[in-house]
Amino acid sequence: MMRLVTLFTALALGLAACGNNSQPMTLATPSVPEAYQARVDTGPNGEPVQIPAIRAAYLTERNQRQQVPYNGPEAPGTIVVDPYARVLYHVQPGGQAMRYGVAVGRAGTGYAGTATIARKAAWPSWRPTDNMIRTQPDLYAQFAGGLSGGLHNPLGPRALYLYEGGRDTYYRIHGTMDPSSVGKATSAGCIRLFNQDIMDLFGQVSNGTTVHVRSQAESLRYEGPMTETPEGYVEPAGQPSVPAGAAALAPTAAAYPATSMVTDPYAVTTISTPYSAPVTTISPVESAVQ
Repeated sequence: MMRLVTLFTALALGLAACGNNSQPMTLATPSVPEAYQARVDTGPNGEPVQIPAIRAAYLTERNQRQQVPYNGPEAPGTIVVDPYARVLYHVQPGGQAMRYGVAVGRAGTGYAGTATIARKAAWPSWRPTDNMIRTQPDLYAQFAGGLSGGLHNPLGPRALYLYEGGRDTYYRIHGTMDPSSVGKATSAGCIRLFNQDIMDLFGQVSNGTTVHVRSQAESLRYEGPMTETPEGYVEPAGQPSVPAGAAALAPTAAAYPATSMVTDPYAVTTISTPYSAPVTTISPVESAVQ
């Protein structure tokens, strides 16, 4: 060990001796916008909870919260979810909308129509359905008692629950423990936002807010055909940033991966969660503890 230290020291001194008097070179690091910096929130038991910053690598142009022109027919105040273009709009006055990037699981394309937010929950708890436990006990039996709210919970720090005609649609707009998934199609979940974004949206809307979830045909009408990049994101077809040869896709719910291994962005270990094993028929967030 001492030999290695001595070698590295010698190398460092040698490089310094070979240098000139100019300022040392520093490598530029991508900056994280203020909206996505770390913050402290009040946890489920009143305790302070640190919300980690989002890594700059996950903040693509389409993923970042931003105000954009809006061409849909919905009234200001409406939330519009487009699971095929993988964006969510909060419609504003004057033909504008605040756009958020989202991750879309199978359950995210299992519903289309107009519903209302009937329930909002901060640090929601979660429990798999009885059917999920019965059909996949190896995966879900360990969560039969439910998961309390916290950063370990697949719903994240906030959740919005959609109801139609007084009935639960089992459609959720919520946070995520896996920010690397935002902008992509995943094997599990409904509509997931960066934790900072769901917290922002949560504070902007109230119970009774109208939520319209676009169909595939509506997505194509208002967003146009999309191209999936090798990294798993989507871009408008023909956009220069898309690598040459990538296939242009009309928005489609197909091609969801059979598995989704979640690597905890807040550590260097892989965590075992409902997202870390194959989910082929049913979303692990279709039921939250009421």
